Amino acid sequence: MKNLFLLFLFFAAPLFAQQKNYFRPPSVPLITHDPYFSVWSSADRLTDRETTHWTGANQPMHCIVQIDGTAFRVMGAAPSYLTPLKQTNLTVNPTRTIYQFENDKIKLALTFINPLLPGNLDVLSRPVTYICWDVNSKDGKLHDVKLYFDIGAEIAVDNTDQKVKWDYTSIGNLKAMKVGSGEQKILGKSGDNVRIDWGYAYLAAAEDQQPLMSVNKRNILHKMFAKEGKLAGPEKYSEPRELKDGNYSLGVMFDLGEVGQEKVDRWVMVAYDDIKSIRYFGSDLIPWWRHNYKTMEQLLLQSSFEYNKIKRECEKFDNELTHDLKFAGGEKYSKMCALAYRQCFAAHKLTADDNGMPLIFPKENFSNGCISTVDVIYPASPFFLLFSPALTKAMLEPVLDYAASSRWKFPFAPHDLGTYPYATGQVYGGGEKSEEDQMPVEETGNMIIMVTALAKVEGSADFAKAHWNILEKWADYLLAKGFDPENQLCTDDFAGHLAHNINLSAKTIIAIAGYSVLCDMLGMKEKSLVLRITAEDMVKDWVKQSDDGDHTRLAFDRPATWSQKYNLVWDKILNLNLFPGAIVEREISYYKKMQAEFGLPLDSRERYTKNDWITWTASLADNQNDFKTLFNPVYGFAENTPQRVPLSDWYITDNAYQCAFQARSVVGGFFIKVLRDKNIWKKWAGKGTDVSGHWAPLKLN
Repeated sequence: MKNLFLLFLFFAAPLFAQQKNYFRPPSVPLITHDPYFSVWSSADRLTDRETTHWTGANQPMHCIVQIDGTAFRVMGAAPSYLTPLKQTNLTVNPTRTIYQFENDKIKLALTFINPLLPGNLDVLSRPVTYICWDVNSKDGKLHDVKLYFDIGAEIAVDNTDQKVKWDYTSIGNLKAMKVGSGEQKILGKSGDNVRIDWGYAYLAAAEDQQPLMSVNKRNILHKMFAKEGKLAGPEKYSEPRELKDGNYSLGVMFDLGEVGQEKVDRWVMVAYDDIKSIRYFGSDLIPWWRHNYKTMEQLLLQSSFEYNKIKRECEKFDNELTHDLKFAGGEKYSKMCALAYRQCFAAHKLTADDNGMPLIFPKENFSNGCISTVDVIYPASPFFLLFSPALTKAMLEPVLDYAASSRWKFPFAPHDLGTYPYATGQVYGGGEKSEEDQMPVEETGNMIIMVTALAKVEGSADFAKAHWNILEKWADYLLAKGFDPENQLCTDDFAGHLAHNINLSAKTIIAIAGYSVLCDMLGMKEKSLVLRITAEDMVKDWVKQSDDGDHTRLAFDRPATWSQKYNLVWDKILNLNLFPGAIVEREISYYKKMQAEFGLPLDSRERYTKNDWITWTASLADNQNDFKTLFNPVYGFAENTPQRVPLSDWYITDNAYQCAFQARSVVGGFFIKVLRDKNIWKKWAGKGTDVSGHWAPLKLN
């Protein structure tokens, strides 16, 4: 029997392998616009589980297809009494997620389009996802097909103890429904594991598709369509309803009639109007799209007119970017960047300030909920530096303005601006009151390096010039404190605080050399030369004091230790050429010996890692083989981690278990490899829009 069982496994193994014929993300992006409007599927098949907000709270969407009178589930775990249509493929592109389904009668493609096109801020900022269906016959015969889709009212509340209200509306050529919480407390709460409960979610479809729409209890909508192929009539609305009493959904149905070999398509728009987005000190900022459109109805109408155009632009964008990503780092690198693309955007909110200038704010998801955290901005910065100088400035501007204000009294950069969505002053560590648990060297070096990288890609230091006083103060701080950092927090302090941190020291040296570059670009040649010589002298001391034989140490005073020196990647990207190539080659060789199945640990103290930093470390390599050797385990982590959440960046390298963190913007750091190719970087940054004008001064409260 044992031999027979082994024989079975021998022949069955190829069959199991064939079933897994596409990349399995830990969670699949469906609707991805900002920290509140972000819905994912945490399953291998779209019918295995209900869709959720990135936090894990249920925000269910459902799709049912009826074929010749028999109903099948296409999305969602409900209704469980229906057989799921077989899912045959899944493709995650930068702006689109495409599912393929079929049975012996039809083929069905379900596509989620998030038009996050960095070359057009007006389109990028629209909180509108297109959900599209393409259906055709598989067996060559005609089949009667009906489609049903719904989205739960949970999308508009923080929890199901809250009440909801809804309404119907016609908008030009559109039919639409909207739902919101019964109490509209705009910007009424802040925090990490919370969802929006102000504003309204919309479901809209073009009238020429002959949609039928209804808001009702979810089980009633499902039962009527599954059994009769009809849409249950709307429940009469009189006052806000408690969600837990009825699980209300916005439902739409399409009768496709007889479908043959020619594809028949339908599409809807799911959108969210948050009305006000960010409290920025004394101003409540509107979402960026509102500087062109006064109402969501106007935006939906324009988005419907541009559907075919945007669909083509997203396909073109995805194809071109995927090509460049494969060229830069290979197939697995390309797939990981495609997965990271929308996650990075969805952890931010793009707003307009009081002067109509863009400001973009990241949320520190499932860490502490901070807003505009500098050591979150820094790892995400390659994404913005690659795609949009305008968005890079919009991300740095709030931190620079706050640091230069009377509210910030320290000679180093702040850690954060508050708790999302309140950018009203630092809350981490000592806040604005003391230096306790600050990250002085970390955040100060981060800011100078990012401003330098922006100047490099633009070929201009004008943005730096506008903030010169604060940059000069920070450079002086690093010159005094940065080479041999005191015991202090850093972004990798999971294993405790650390003095004499060699990776922080490297960051300081690169920041000082970067500041030298800025001085040179602004005509301060003598000062630039002095700073450059200072940085070069620091490197000599760094090489000598960090040496531990065949690698560098974790800290200057800790022999027989090691750590990833990912900050060194900027030496190559910025063409500073400070650190000896032999040192970097030695580090890469050592890292290859130290890595585990799912990646390189952060340092010698623990077995966990950060996949953003692994990518930076891998990007130090000057050849593709070394890069892939260090990076490809990150892909293995994504495919094998048992925690089905939007991509985590902190996990155990031996078993792919998530430590914490998910859905964070730091995975934008994957794009740093592309910055090493100056031609590709210049091409994409050139496609991004820029802005002119002056940001509004802070309204300090």
